[in-house]
This record gives sequence, C-alpha cells and structure tokens, in this order.
Amino acid sequence: MHKSERLFQLVNLLKGRRLAITAKSLADHFAVSERTIYRDIQNLQSSGVPIEGEAGVGYLIAECSLPPMMFSYDELTALLLGSKMVSAWTDPELSAQAKSAIAKIEAVLPAKLKQQHEHSPYLVSSFNHGEKQQKFSQILRDSIERNLVVLLDYQDVNGQLSQRLIEPLGLVYWGGKWTLVAHCLLRDGYREFRIDRIVQLQQQITSFEKSTTKCLNHYVELVKAKYAEKQS
Repeated sequence: MHKSERLFQLVNLLKGRRLAITAKSLADHFAVSERTIYRDIQNLQSSGVPIEGEAGVGYLIAECSLPPMMFSYDELTALLLGSKMVSAWTDPELSAQAKSAIAKIEAVLPAKLKQQHEHSPYLVSSFNHGEKQQKFSQILRDSIERNLVVLLDYQDVNGQLSQRLIEPLGLVYWGGKWTLVAHCLLRDGYREFRIDRIVQLQQQITSFEKSTTKCLNHYVELVKAKYAEKQS
C-alpha cells in the first residue's frame, strides 16, 4: 500500500471512531511499524488534519469537515505543477499560500512520486513577473473581490499613455502575460489591459455591481462566440 493511500485510510479510520485508538492497533491494522504510524500522524497534523492524542494514549480526529485526500499520482503531479505556477506568477499573498500548499502535499508524497517530482520535466519560470507586477496583481485581485473601481495609468503597444477609470472583473493568463479584464467607464464596454503595461494604479473607494452582462464569465462567452465565428 502506498503512503498516500495509507494516510487516506488512516484519516477515514480515525474519523469513524468515538474513542481513541493506539498507535499499536493502527500499526497492526496497516501491517506497518508503530514508528511509521507516528510519522504518518505527524505528517497529517502538519497538513492541517486535527488529530488529537499522543503516543501511549491513542489518537482520534476532532469533529470537523475534512476535504477528500485520495489523489492519484497524476492528480498530485497536476496539483504540484499548478501550485508552482501560482507561486511564481501571482501576487505575494497567493504565492505564499501556494508554497504552503506545496509543503503540505510534499509532506505526504509517496517515495516514488517524490522522486518523480524532484526530476520533473516541467520548469516554472518567474523571470517575467517582477515585484511591480506582483504588487499590481495583488491590488487588482483585492479590487475584483471587493468590487472596487480602479484608476489606471496605462501605456499601449505604441507607447501612448492614457488614464482609465475601470471596473476590474478578472485576471486572465493567456500564456506569457497576465491580462486584466475590465469594464471601461470611458468606453462603456469590456477592455483588456496587460499587467506589464500598467504604469500606475489607484484603488478607489467607489464600488460597482457585477451583473450577467458585466462579469468575467460573460466576457469569456463573448470571446468564445467570436472565436467560433472566425472558425466557421
């Protein structure tokens, strides 16, 4: 039995008990050593699983809602790769959360997958996402979540500077560059702004309301329709 499978079963076993179960009983159940059970308990606790108890007394899980923990090798690989992308290409706050998630995943990786992960053919570069872009991304994400208008100083592809008052709706990564999707109050419509071309921005105290015709999903549907029309 792989370590990830044992950890999943261990969580389910502890969740289903009303009384503590000793490490020896758990070791007998899984046909492993008590030392292995102690390591498993520590790994689960460090990953946020609320296991209570101690050696010689027994363990159980406090009542709480736990997410599913059974992942295949490919699923874990995908999670690690996605977390590395978030860590490298987003703002400092999300990056820190992604690094925390990576640490938790790596803590319970089976030895075989850990070795594969260390020799992964994928490299996630952060060369094109500097401190300035990270700062702008964090302000924009906060503005999107709180529905706050943003004043934008923007430089287009020809070097022309303009100032726009926008209602930020979403951040889209097309591959290579992040793009802000927003409703431009000057143009009264959707506009896209590359994050690396933003010169300065200021979050305003004015709020706005999203709707079915002014939101990221609606924008995406329009893009899909436009693309499908070109393909036909």
